[in-house]
Amino acid sequence: MQVDKITFNDISIFHHEEEFSIFNKLNFTQTVGGKDWLRRFFTEPHQDLKRIIGVQNIIKTLLDHIEDWPQEITNGTIIMMDKFLDYNLDPVPKNANTLSSFTYRILHLHDYSMVKYSIRHFADFFRGLKKIRNLLDELDLPGNLLYYVERVSKIMSHQPLKELADTTGTEIFTPTQNLHFAYTLRADHKHDVLELIDIFSRLEAWYSMAKAVKVYNLHFPEFVEQQDPLFEVQGLFHVLLQQPTAYNLVLKPGENFLFLTGANMAGKSTLIKAVGSSVFLAHIGMGVPAKHMRLSLFDGLLTNINVADNIAKGESYFFNEVQRIKNTIYKITDGKKWLVLIDELFKGTNVQDAMKCSLAVIRGLIRIKNSVFILSTHLYEIGEELNTYPNISFKYFETKVEDDQLEFSYQLKDGISNDRIGYVILRREKVVEMLDKL
Repeated sequence: MQVDKITFNDISIFHHEEEFSIFNKLNFTQTVGGKDWLRRFFTEPHQDLKRIIGVQNIIKTLLDHIEDWPQEITNGTIIMMDKFLDYNLDPVPKNANTLSSFTYRILHLHDYSMVKYSIRHFADFFRGLKKIRNLLDELDLPGNLLYYVERVSKIMSHQPLKELADTTGTEIFTPTQNLHFAYTLRADHKHDVLELIDIFSRLEAWYSMAKAVKVYNLHFPEFVEQQDPLFEVQGLFHVLLQQPTAYNLVLKPGENFLFLTGANMAGKSTLIKAVGSSVFLAHIGMGVPAKHMRLSLFDGLLTNINVADNIAKGESYFFNEVQRIKNTIYKITDGKKWLVLIDELFKGTNVQDAMKCSLAVIRGLIRIKNSVFILSTHLYEIGEELNTYPNISFKYFETKVEDDQLEFSYQLKDGISNDRIGYVILRREKVVEMLDKL
């Protein structure tokens, strides 16, 4: 599925302040390699249903073993192994014995300390990998997962690696053993170790996805193979919110354009981002923040949410809004299925101009039947001019005002909102009072 950099940021998959990103919230990896693979999975949403189902099956398999995941392999373990393999170590005797080991300890004390410390980490790593292999060995595994488990078994059948994997974690290796392992790991099995580190990183990324599914009670969506676009969800929520409100929503052939209205803070942007992020997660094979979701496979996801001006290039906010819409139109006329999310179109111009421009854009977009659109706006007046189009549905978020106190239900209702609360907020925050005293 095509997703550009702007869309990744708009729906908070990634964020320049990482703690505010969905990636960060769903990241349960402990190693740098695992995090790198997880990031790669998040930057490559699939366009092939077979691959999506394959990832779902991997995550479902790992879900049954979340609590059994080995704790021996830490980021420090991986870092130490990497460092040891590339360390400028004084030559280790090929066939270490008591005399050569004693000599090495005396003449190369610093390097022997490095060996002794590192081999413990290698033992931890291979012991942890053995536990993962044993967890999965007898299961009916999805193809990708089966391949990596078989590679782990094959590589770890080599005697030195098997010896380390069979340790209990309480052993104290003799100098001869330490030097024997040091030599074989660097001279004979360096590439094997590097491959196993990469395999573990991949497995840890999948484990992280499985743990996120369990921790946040995500559910796997059902993909419907059909030509027309479909998005049907019950109990959808935004995964970044602590106390989210759930939404039910259907966008389907014949009703593929949602015209969304409501006051500021009523919930429009949250709904749009919840839809976008859930569709994205579905296309990487993850569970989604919803009780139930049915959707078609989308070819692309495009957003127009956080447009900014560019002082350096002399580009105004409105100009960049126009360019983003232009780019959107150019992309979605390719005959493929797109999910297009637009939040508060044409905020960078006056109301009358914004209404005229918005109508022009909407009247054009509703002709595209093979994609799904959600567009939010404060310009509720233009809704009356769109009533004649059968494929537009109108929904809004209601705001109640009593004694300058705002009450948001965050519930979607049918129709168009004409709530105006800007002046109420200005008055409630004592800004009007402050101005009167000037």
